[in-house]
Amino acid sequence: MLAITVFQVDWPRYFPQLLQGLARTLEYTLASFIGAAILGLVLALLRLSPQRLLSAPAAIYTEIFKNTPLLAIIFITYFGLPSINVRLDIFSAGALSLLLFYAAYLSEIFRSAIAGVHQGQREAAEALGLSTIGIFAYVIFPQALRLALPGTNTMLVDLLKSTSLLVTIAAAELMTQAQLIASETFRALEVYIVIAAIYFVVCYPLSQLALWLERRVRAGAPLSLGRHQRLRRAAGLLIDVEGV
Repeated sequence: MLAITVFQVDWPRYFPQLLQGLARTLEYTLASFIGAAILGLVLALLRLSPQRLLSAPAAIYTEIFKNTPLLAIIFITYFGLPSINVRLDIFSAGALSLLLFYAAYLSEIFRSAIAGVHQGQREAAEALGLSTIGIFAYVIFPQALRLALPGTNTMLVDLLKSTSLLVTIAAAELMTQAQLIASETFRALEVYIVIAAIYFVVCYPLSQLALWLERRVRAGAPLSLGRHQRLRRAAGLLIDVEGV
């Protein structure tokens, strides 16, 4: 009886619209997460610098964006910047808002992960004669990446859900499409239940995949294809030696 009362929208009619909104949501997620990860890593390295001239601006940025609502950042980026003659299209404004906001949180995750690598690892790499860049690329970063993986995975799922706030600037993502369908059908309860279910169907497998990757990495699985190939060659050499 409840199903008859609630589910009356002709969903096959709106399927292309929902698919378009979902695709747009994933585009926002991918573009902003990649940008936020890069900016977050840069901010983390600046925060760890002994030079106050570098660490202080990064710390100020992090504190500002960590303590400012994402919705306010979206409004400033899309509605506020045109007042100083900086006009961004909807996609750029939405992706930039998410990027700036989540870069602050990712920088904290990356900073903690890098600082969590034991000092002895750095000293051993220096004793081997590695350069500063070599120490970071081959010793510090791979270990820090493993430590940062759980928090980074959480931020990815949270970012995907936060794209729903872009409905405020009619960003054509999933929640915007839901708003259009609800205004057309006057079936708000049904529409938003279905949209919530779609978010769950996307986010839950993503979170489980991230959890599976985290467990694999914790068990010693290599994070890069190159490292995987090197480990396979090393295992082959060990087998040859044992055979001899």
